[in-house]
Amino acid sequence: MTYKLHALSIPFCAALLCSCAAPPSKPDVDALVPTAWRTTAPSNDSACGTQAAGASPCAAAATPDAVTADWWRGFGSEELDAIVQRAIDGSTDIAAAIARVHEAAAQARIAGAALWPDLVANVTAQRQIGGAGDITVDNGNSYAINLAASYEIDFWGKNRALRRAAGADFDASVFDRDTVRLTTVSTAASLWLQIVALHERAAIASRNVELAQRTLALVESQTRAGAASPLDVARQRGVVASQQRSAAALRQSAHDDEATLAVLLGVPVERVIVRTNSLAQIRVRSIDAGVPSALLVRRPDIARAEAQLSAADANIAAARAAMLPSITLSPGIGFASDTVHGLFDAPLYTLAAGLTAPIFDGGRLRAQRDLAIAEREETLANYRASIVTAFGDVDKALNAIGGVDAQLDAQREVLAQAQRAETLALSRYRAGAETMLTVLDAQQTLFDAQDLWAQLKQERLQADVSLFQALGGGWQAPADGASDRDRAS
Repeated sequence: MTYKLHALSIPFCAALLCSCAAPPSKPDVDALVPTAWRTTAPSNDSACGTQAAGASPCAAAATPDAVTADWWRGFGSEELDAIVQRAIDGSTDIAAAIARVHEAAAQARIAGAALWPDLVANVTAQRQIGGAGDITVDNGNSYAINLAASYEIDFWGKNRALRRAAGADFDASVFDRDTVRLTTVSTAASLWLQIVALHERAAIASRNVELAQRTLALVESQTRAGAASPLDVARQRGVVASQQRSAAALRQSAHDDEATLAVLLGVPVERVIVRTNSLAQIRVRSIDAGVPSALLVRRPDIARAEAQLSAADANIAAARAAMLPSITLSPGIGFASDTVHGLFDAPLYTLAAGLTAPIFDGGRLRAQRDLAIAEREETLANYRASIVTAFGDVDKALNAIGGVDAQLDAQREVLAQAQRAETLALSRYRAGAETMLTVLDAQQTLFDAQDLWAQLKQERLQADVSLFQALGGGWQAPADGASDRDRAS
C-alpha cells in the first residue's frame, strides 16, 4: 500500500509543479506609446479659415474643444443631433451588443455559482401492493424526505479563476457595447455629412446646368445671326447633357447613402429625410487630442482587449488547477416513516468526503492548459494590435485635418479665380473677343472648382468625426476599478 501511494503521488507532484508556475506577467506597452502626436490639431482660428464665403463665422476659442460624450452636438446641427439619437435608440448593432452584455452577465453568475454548495431535496410517498394469484398483500404506505448537499472545496482556486474569467468576459462585453455605440454614432454622423455634401454638390450641378442652358440659348441666338457655328451649338449641348448626368449621379448617390443610413438607424428608408442641403452652416471643430498616453484609458476597444487578456490569464490558472486533486464534501439528512405524523421522529444523518485526482486522461488536461496558454498569447497579440491601431487612427485623423485645411486654403483661391475667369470669358465672348471654346473651358473649370470645394468641406468635417472616434468619443475607463459586473450581480 505504501508503494502505491508513492506511485500515485508522482503525477500529483508533477501537476502541482505545473500549476504553481509563475502567472503571466502584465504586458509592457510603453514601447507602443508615442511621446507626442506627429501632427497637431489646428487652432480654432485656422479651423474657421475653412469656412466658405458667406458662411456664419465659427466662434474662436482660446482652447480647442474637449472630447465629450455628446461631441456631435458641437457641430451645431439639430438634424444631426436627431439622427445620432435615432441611431443610439434604434441601431440593431447596439441592441445585439446589449444582448451580449446580458449573456455575459448570466455566464458570470453561472461561473460564480460553483463557489456555493448545491442543495437538493427529494420527497417521496409510495404504497406497495403485491401478491400471487388470488392472494393480495398490502405492504402499506411509506414516506421519505432527503436533503443532500454537495460542495467542492476550491483548494487550488480553479472555480475562483473561472469566476474571474467570466467576470472579465463580462467586462469585455460591456466595453464591446461601448465600442459598437461609438462606431455607430460616428458612422451615422459621417453618413449624414456625406448626404448633406451630396445634396450641396447636386445643387451646384443643377446651377451649372442652368448656366450651361443659358449659354446654350446665347450660342443658338448667335448661330441664327451668323456669329457662331453649328459646331459651337453641338459642343454646348454636350456640356449641358454632361452636367445633367453629373447632377443625376449625385442624386443617386445621396439616395443610396440615405438607404445605408436607414439600415444603420434600424428604420425604413422612407423615414430617413435629410433636409440640410449645405455644409456651410456646420461648425468646423478644433479638437484637443490630449497627450498620447491618455489614449490608453480613452478607447473602449483597448479596454475590451485588456479585459480579454485578464480572462485569458484566469483561464490559464483554471486549467492548471484542473490538473490537481479535488475534494468534495457531501452532507445529507433523511427522514423516513410509514406514517406522515412520524416522519421526523428518526432522522438519518450522513457525511461523506471524496477525493478525485486525475491519473491518466490521455493528455487532455495538459492539452487544455496548453490551449489556454496559446489563447493567451493570441489575446496578447490582439491587445498590442488594438493599441497600435488606436494611435494609428489618431495620427491619420490629425493628418487628414491638417492636409484638408491646407487644400481648402488653396482651393479658396482656385474657386475665386475660376468665378472671375468664367465671368470675364462670357463678357468677352458676348463682345466677340473670345471663342466659345474659352467659355466652355471656363465653365467647366468653375464647375470643377465648386464641386471640389464641397468635397473638401465634407472631408474636413468627416475628419473631425474620425478624430472624435479615434480619441474614444468621450469614453473613460472606470477609474476605481469597478465594473458593470458589480452592479449587475
